Amino acid sequence: MEDMIFYDRLQFAFTITFHYIFPQLTMGLSLIIVYFKWKYLRNKTEKYNDAAKFFMKIFAINFTMGVVTGIPMEFQFGTNWAKFSELTGGIIGQTLAMEGMFSFFLESSFLALFLFGEKLMGQKLHFLTGFLVFLGSWASGYFILATNAWMQHPVGYEILDNGKFVLTHFSELFKNPWLLPAFLHNQAASLVTSSFVVASIGTFYVLRKKHIEFGKLFLKTGVIFGLISTLAVAFPTGDWNAKNVAKYQPATFAAMEGIFETEHAGSEIVLVGQPNMVEKKLDNKIAVPNVLSFLTYQEWDKQILGMDKFKKEELPDNIPALYYSYHIMVGLGTIFIGIMALAVFFLWRKKLFTIKPLLWTIMFLVPFPYIANITGWYVAELGRQPYLVYGLLRTKEGISPTVSSGNTLFTLLGFVALYMLLGLLFLVLVGKTIHQGPKPQNH
Repeated sequence: MEDMIFYDRLQFAFTITFHYIFPQLTMGLSLIIVYFKWKYLRNKTEKYNDAAKFFMKIFAINFTMGVVTGIPMEFQFGTNWAKFSELTGGIIGQTLAMEGMFSFFLESSFLALFLFGEKLMGQKLHFLTGFLVFLGSWASGYFILATNAWMQHPVGYEILDNGKFVLTHFSELFKNPWLLPAFLHNQAASLVTSSFVVASIGTFYVLRKKHIEFGKLFLKTGVIFGLISTLAVAFPTGDWNAKNVAKYQPATFAAMEGIFETEHAGSEIVLVGQPNMVEKKLDNKIAVPNVLSFLTYQEWDKQILGMDKFKKEELPDNIPALYYSYHIMVGLGTIFIGIMALAVFFLWRKKLFTIKPLLWTIMFLVPFPYIANITGWYVAELGRQPYLVYGLLRTKEGISPTVSSGNTLFTLLGFVALYMLLGLLFLVLVGKTIHQGPKPQNH
């Protein structure tokens, strides 16, 4: 049983981690594309229109890869997690179906029109198609987050005698107090990734002295969107999410903050430390007294329950992974704010394009927003364990009893090989698009 759970979770973790490389760029990039197209409509400067069309090509490659890698995850609900699907399908099936029927078709239909229909439709309708692609991509995120929010904080349900969950109030799915902060935080984090990608491509052009006009435009746009989004990820959306975890999942909150022992006169915030699961403490700890209590409850001496106040079976089952994921996410987010603030300062001083150390930093920092986004999802998913539906359905109760661990491991190896090929294809296609630039070289 333990092997089955481990391999089922490992396969889903791998497929969803690889999949989320793609939508985290498309959701944020769709907004930047709309911005470029809007700028073109306002001042008729052709470079903005070229920029919108250039990034829509990159969007299309990401979107395609997202679709290809997203389909196997849905199949896993039937193969590896059949019992979970049987018990909760009446609820999560609603939001997942809405994501497929509304947002996916909206996004894919108008993506084709944006790419190929500009001359036929005219500029205003072309802008509208870009806006509808943006709307579809964000709606997709909203419905997926509504599904996850119900698993994190179940609302509007009833459990029948046969153990199945049914909805009692459909509207409660979208009134869930977990949903809005999680959605806004996720979208802001997606915009961070997109901003770094746009700024990084711009930096590449500036340093190579190729497509200079576009390079400066992309870099300027990327760092401005980057500063706004990195700040939004921290406050208010990150703060709001953390307060939700403290309220609805207090055991998770204690684990991700590394609070082994309850402190009665206010909790410290840990900057550095390594969980020692044998001695139930943090090694090499650097912390600031009482700050966590103030950030969470606006009271310096407010007590926050530590892990010592919960039963072992109520605590997340991989506390070190949860703790490190959370601190990697927060640490990287803090660095992003500093880098983008510095870049905007030098942009304001009209020196950004000449400071090579900062330009190289921005260009090579581009993988790290992906890492921050993925570790952020790890925090959400590791924090919910050992439950699939928090407090109600344990992970071990949701697996498929007839699928052996050997079968799952075999298919996992197949996914690894296939996804590595897909990853290489993605890099080649995006690399070729960036090399060609927004316009052919003779422009």
